Amino acid sequence: MNFKDKEQHQIDQTVECVEALAKIVKDNDLGRIKISTEDLDIVIEGRRCPPPPVGVMPPMGAVVPPVAASAAVVVTEKTEETAAGNIITSPIIGTFYSSPAPEKPAFVKVGDNINVGDVVCIIESMKLMNEINSEFSGRVAEIYVNNGDAVEYGQKIMRIE
Repeated sequence: MNFKDKEQHQIDQTVECVEALAKIVKDNDLGRIKISTEDLDIVIEGRRCPPPPVGVMPPMGAVVPPVAASAAVVVTEKTEETAAGNIITSPIIGTFYSSPAPEKPAFVKVGDNINVGDVVCIIESMKLMNEINSEFSGRVAEIYVNNGDAVEYGQKIMRIE
């Protein structure tokens, strides 16, 4: 199998996978599925989620397969470019919480200055609330997840400059 055939085979497999996931979202009336690999991110949003902004096009070279009209699919090819700063990642699989309780303010917000050891969030795993402390001092530049989102081991949570 030559390089072009191999590349086409990988694209065909990705298209089949995305179509299967879109069918699962549609059949189960799910809100959203997000799959991440080393090379790309795939987000499939069902009817419960707001539609993607009009006029947003995927990057050149991204695979965008045909899917049912009831599901929006966004495939983003990852690049080697990364923003400057230190990344805080999830040490466990669980649910991300930005504050200690729903009525309490967030531990940190974009623009806040933090120090080593400051609590930046809680990740609930197996009914245990795990405080996540910063390993870095600096300013919170980005928060990659929303309150209540599921996080995976090693997933980026926030960037500190």
